[in-house]
Amino acid sequence: MLALTNISLRRGRKVLIENASFQIHAGQRMGVIGANGCGKSSLFAMLLGELEPDDGELALDPKHEIAHVAQESPHGSMPAVDYVMDGDRELRTVQAAIAEGEAAADKPDLHLLYERMEAIDGFTAESRASRLLHGLGFSADEYARSVKEFSGGWRMRLNLARALMCRSDILLLDEPTNHLDLPAILWLERWLKRYEGILLVVSHDRDFLDQVCTRIAHIENQAINLFTGNYSQFESLRAEQLAQQQAMYARQQKQIKHIQKYVDRFRYKASKARQAQSRIKMLERMEQIAPAHVDSPFRFHFIEPEKQPQHLLGLTDATVGYGDNAILRNINLHLSAGDRIGLLGVNGAGKSTLVKALSTGSTLLDGERLLSKDTKIGYFAQHQLELLRPEQSPIDHLRDFAPDDREQDHRNYLGRFGFSGERIFEPVAPFSGGEKARLVLALMIRQGPNLLLLDEPTNHLDLEMRQALSVALIEYTGALVVISHDRHLLRSVCDELLIVHDGIVDRFNRSLDDYPSWLREQEEKSEQAVAKWHDDPAKKTNRKQRRQEQAAQRQRLKPLRDKVRNVEKELAANRDRLAELEARLADEAIYADASRKDELTELVRDQAAAKSAIEALEWEWLEASENLEQAT
Repeated sequence: MLALTNISLRRGRKVLIENASFQIHAGQRMGVIGANGCGKSSLFAMLLGELEPDDGELALDPKHEIAHVAQESPHGSMPAVDYVMDGDRELRTVQAAIAEGEAAADKPDLHLLYERMEAIDGFTAESRASRLLHGLGFSADEYARSVKEFSGGWRMRLNLARALMCRSDILLLDEPTNHLDLPAILWLERWLKRYEGILLVVSHDRDFLDQVCTRIAHIENQAINLFTGNYSQFESLRAEQLAQQQAMYARQQKQIKHIQKYVDRFRYKASKARQAQSRIKMLERMEQIAPAHVDSPFRFHFIEPEKQPQHLLGLTDATVGYGDNAILRNINLHLSAGDRIGLLGVNGAGKSTLVKALSTGSTLLDGERLLSKDTKIGYFAQHQLELLRPEQSPIDHLRDFAPDDREQDHRNYLGRFGFSGERIFEPVAPFSGGEKARLVLALMIRQGPNLLLLDEPTNHLDLEMRQALSVALIEYTGALVVISHDRHLLRSVCDELLIVHDGIVDRFNRSLDDYPSWLREQEEKSEQAVAKWHDDPAKKTNRKQRRQEQAAQRQRLKPLRDKVRNVEKELAANRDRLAELEARLADEAIYADASRKDELTELVRDQAAAKSAIEALEWEWLEASENLEQAT
């Protein structure tokens, strides 16, 4: 059992949590939700012993093994499977003791060590680690690859596998789906449902919370409120509470009428019937969940496009990829007004490459890209965040897109995306990933596009912003193509699904809920093909040739890996510096002593500079990691 009694947590002078109490037992899986900055990560830091509670009592059995996902990107030459096995600390201790005992002359107590190995499933450890790697998307020939050969996103998957390898009593997961594609998320859901210990998970993926959690802890107004059930049940209960407040209920009805207006307008128009039906279904859902989000700080809509051409954009007999590496072939995709398409496929299948070909043609290797003269594309991808000018403020960026608008119009517009007060005049350099993503969305929407190309638009966004984006996209009258591992978003806004796999783009004629079973079918086919390959020696690859190809690949990737490692070293140095500064700022004496005012000012300035440097390095690391991932 894990118990908190009247716990209070502060960061500096800011009270995050006050007088919070709850208990959680083995077998229970709790989702921890709340606005960014409310104290979720600080709560985890307290459970890990990195923070002391300012008040109250934390009851935690010291014998309990706590597992969590390391945030630092791993490096080194250790094989991936060994790195994952290191997550089972007792296994490594027993293995070391056995090795030492076998080397000794008298072989002391070896039978006891072997019995312990049997008890902890030590003899199957490598098999368990391999299953974890397979579930998270690693292929069998990657298990023996060294950790340093993997790109950033795949290294974070290794950290997750290592945490799952630990035979823990308590498992803490902070945004575990961030670096996963949808197939890996579905596998992780199944794994966590079988977990027998205490699970606490922070996530902004509502479907993931629905599938995994049996309880919800909602942090709001410095309190932790507990709800029994999954996220949808929490939403329903919270909706009942908030709907009792008439002002909020009226705002909900206004939002529903806005969508109903679209339904009434297009319900009996043949070309729009499918879209109208999609919104009717969403209306039914909104009537249940909207009250739970009416107090959200985010509320916006897409500007009506000036023109709506019937034929927007098309790829004919297209091949897309990078340089000499063709990733997808024989693509015939034509986007028309009102199309709402979701792209499915594992990471690396070519979804982002396809969207880049649609947006700018930069990845088009062969074939034809036809763009209507009246098509206005709004393109969102993670690298767009890097295009923000770090020294400029949100309002500076907005003025570039709408120079004729009044300042009050700019303020009102940015306010719908959660930017208010003096925040709109501050440089964006130290902004969080979520804030930058919101700003990029705001700038894209302000241009009034009639075709949206969205590549993982919900990364970095919290639940409230995801909900606001879903509602805005439901109301949007233009066409869209979206890549997302957020199933709620795909289910809400897409009328058609395409699957990117095995070098082709195909229509997915099933529902999104059938995607897991489709994946299992593909895996079974793959296993059958592997078995057939093993039975036919003539088709086996020459091992010497394979080793030579792998050596050439390692040499080609070396500059990219070196870049990632160098940035990681700089990040580590800056994080150490920031930790040192924050430790000094946590000393209350510096605030009480007026003679140390200049010292305090310098510390705050250095802290801001360190945060800014870390933010810039994180983006540099992300870009370097993506370059490495695309090259592998």
